[in-house]
Order: sequence, then structure tokens, then C-alpha cells
Amino acid sequence: MSEEQGLTVKKSDNFSEWYTQVINKSELADIRYNVKGFLVHRPWSVKIMKNMYSLLEKELESKGHEPVWFPSVIPESFFEKESKHAEGFKAEVFWITEGGSDSKKFEERLALRPTSETAMYTMFSLWIQGWKDLPMKMYQSCQVWRYEGKATRPFIRGREFFWIEAHDVFATEREALEQVKEDMETTENVIHKMFCLPFVFLTRPKHDTFAGAVNTFAADSIMPDGKIIQLPSTHMLGQNFSKAFDIKFLDENEKKTYAWQTCYGPAVWRIFGAVIAQHGDDKGLIIPPKISAVDVVIVPILFDKGKKEVLDKCEAVKKSLESNGLRVTIDLRDSYTPGWKYNYWELKGIPVRIEIGPRDVKAKKVVLVRRDTGEKAVIDEKSASNDIVKILESMQKNIIKKADEFFQKNMRDANRFNEMKSLLDDKGGLIRANWCDKKECADEIKDKAQADIRGTLFGKVEKVFNKCVVCGKDAKSVVYVGRSY
Repeated sequence: MSEEQGLTVKKSDNFSEWYTQVINKSELADIRYNVKGFLVHRPWSVKIMKNMYSLLEKELESKGHEPVWFPSVIPESFFEKESKHAEGFKAEVFWITEGGSDSKKFEERLALRPTSETAMYTMFSLWIQGWKDLPMKMYQSCQVWRYEGKATRPFIRGREFFWIEAHDVFATEREALEQVKEDMETTENVIHKMFCLPFVFLTRPKHDTFAGAVNTFAADSIMPDGKIIQLPSTHMLGQNFSKAFDIKFLDENEKKTYAWQTCYGPAVWRIFGAVIAQHGDDKGLIIPPKISAVDVVIVPILFDKGKKEVLDKCEAVKKSLESNGLRVTIDLRDSYTPGWKYNYWELKGIPVRIEIGPRDVKAKKVVLVRRDTGEKAVIDEKSASNDIVKILESMQKNIIKKADEFFQKNMRDANRFNEMKSLLDDKGGLIRANWCDKKECADEIKDKAQADIRGTLFGKVEKVFNKCVVCGKDAKSVVYVGRSY
């Protein structure tokens, strides 16, 4: 691989340029499509994200969610039923106003789905009649479109992105609150344990609540440049949408009652961006084994003599590994050297590389190289399958450990405004500080520190340890402050 084909900057020196080069050179996406904020997704990113989708969908279905597909267009009359929601999204909506060869104007504008509450809840009001219809837990894996006014960045901020949205309806407020806890468990089980992304689950302040929700809860993670990225969020909708959309049920006492609702949105597209950023190194991607498109790449080392024996051995090893459930590919391209292939697959982030040459065939050995540490080992071909399974388990744990250590290192405390701003200017991350709960102080943090109060720790009341970081008056809560994309 030539210098131009590999990465030309270090992640620690210029994260922004490193991230751009990784996306381009590892063939994740092509940004040359001539509409700002829209990507062409290439096979490697799609394969990985399909694995991510599969793990999230499996977890959701194991907890009672049923899959659905809803239209991607929403009539304006549906969209405006919940006034706060409509007002909150108005600036981000793509509107469809005409169609057909004669550009016939529609009687009613159609919103290109920015989120699906207003589409789905229109139907929920028809489906839910009595208490036996509850709880109703549904999800869809889909695209959404938002007219993002800020600068776009592939897999982090765009105008078209891919996600899962789960929408749940309950008979009681208690059940809805329990669903919020379940969503946090889903985030831990999949996004932390499978995708290896650490997070802190926060209750957003009232001024930063999802449009139309009672409360918003979100998992925030820290990127290598110190900025905060929101992964999934859960919204406690209360009865706001059920009243707007007339989602009522006949309870056990024959009384008509409005339902309680929540929604949960793991943004697979953005989470993939965090995977790229968090785990990658100066050689390219490092993909956690649980979501990798391929577990093992076999690179044959060929000479004129013994070529057939090497290729036969590669096929035999491939079959052996596949019989143990591993995903394997052999790089048979004869126009590239083994060294070029090593660099190519390191850039792609495949967990394990196997090298097989004539000497290895004779010795009945294979050479293993693990992507996360670069460690190389020579092992017996008979034990390769079991050894690789153990290596993949070790890699998964090691990637989580490294990410967790980075996360904890970048969560710090501040007692004064200047101290908080200095920490943000230095390395960013999440700053734990005290707040008086007044929006004026939150606005000052936004204006003078270019940061946001991300929220308070979910499920735990932390004891204040100083005065409000802004005004110096008595604090009422411990909050987490950071700069986001």
C-alpha cells in the first residue's frame, strides 16, 4: 500500500482529518454525491451496520417489541396534532408538495419523516381499544430525514440517517417509567457490551427535552476530540401524544383512559460513527468482533513453487473456521503483494489476519495477527479455530476496556466557571459541575463556554459538592457539561 493509500495523519494530531481519511480510504462511504448531507454508503459500512441492526433488533424483540414498517411520508395534518412537537421539528422538515409528470400540487403537504410519532400514533389510536391491547411495543428500522442546518459530517451529523425507533404504549405511568429503565438496559447490553461504546445515561434538563415529551433521557459518549455524541435517547411522552392523537383504552373498570407512552431511538448511523472514531487507530478501523463484517481474513503468501499447496491449505483452514461459526474470507487477488494486503485489511479493521506460506504448510502451522494489539503468534493449524474464538473474545473485552478507560479519564469535576471552561478548552469531555437549575445559567454556559448542560445522572441523585458553577449561588443538582457536534 502506498503512502497515499494509507492514512497520512495521526489520530491524536488531527482527528478531523483522520476521521475523513478513514471513511474514504477504508471504503465506508463516498461523499461526492451532489446533495449536501447525503452519503453513498459503500458495502463495508452497510455490512457492519446490518450486524449492528441485527443485534439491536434481537434485543428489542427479546423484550417484547414487534417489528413494523410505516410510510416515510406524513400528512401535515398528522404532523401538527401535537403542537409542541410540530413547533420543535418545523425547521428541520423536508416537505413534499407535488408529484407526477405534470408536477401536480398536493392538496396537503407531506413531511418526509423526521421521526415517526405522528405517523404511528395516528394508527395506534385505531388499534388500541381496551386494556387487553396493552402494552403495545413496536419498533421500525428505517431512515429519517432532517434539514440539518449545521455543518454535516459523515455518520455523525447528516440530513439522511439510519436508525431504529421503538414506540411503546402502556396503561400506567409506572409501566412507562419501567420502560425507560429497560431502554437503558438495552443500551448497556448492546451498545456497550457489543459495540464497545461507554456512555453515561442522563436525564436532560427541561429546556433540552424532546419536543412534546415530559422528560428526555439520553446516553452520552465522548469522542476522541473531546466532543460529546448522543447515542440512543428515550423520551417519556406521558399522555401528551395520547391526548393529541386520542389514544384511549377502556380499562378494567370500563372507564375510558388516555394511555402512557415512551419512545426510544438508537441512531445506528451515528453510533457507527462513534465506533469508527472511538476504536480506530493510526492504521485505520478497529471493528469489535461482535459487529465485524468478517472475523478472519486469510492472506496466502505465494511463490511459483508450492502455490497449489498453499491455496489448498487456505481453503482447508477457511472451511475449518467456518464450521466453528466464524466469518472468513481469503484474499486471492494476485495483483497485490502480501504486504499491501496486510495494510489493506488493517485499514478495514478485520479482527484477525491469518498468513499462510509454503513453510507454514510444511510445518502445519498458521500465523495469526490480531488487529487491536498487532500481536503475532504461530499456532498449529488444528487448533486455529478454537484459538481464534478465544482471541475474538479477548479482543472484545480489550476494546471495551480501552474505551472505558478513555471515557473515565475524560470525565472531570469543576468548581468554578473558568475552571470548567479551561477543562473544556483543554481536552473537552464531560465536566461534572454544580448548577442552580436556572436556565439563565445554562444559557451562560452555552454563550460563554460554547457548551451545554447535558443533564443529571439517571436513577441516582448525586450530592452537590459546591456552589453553582456559573452564578456561585446554592446549587440544586450535579450536572454533566460538554460540547457536542
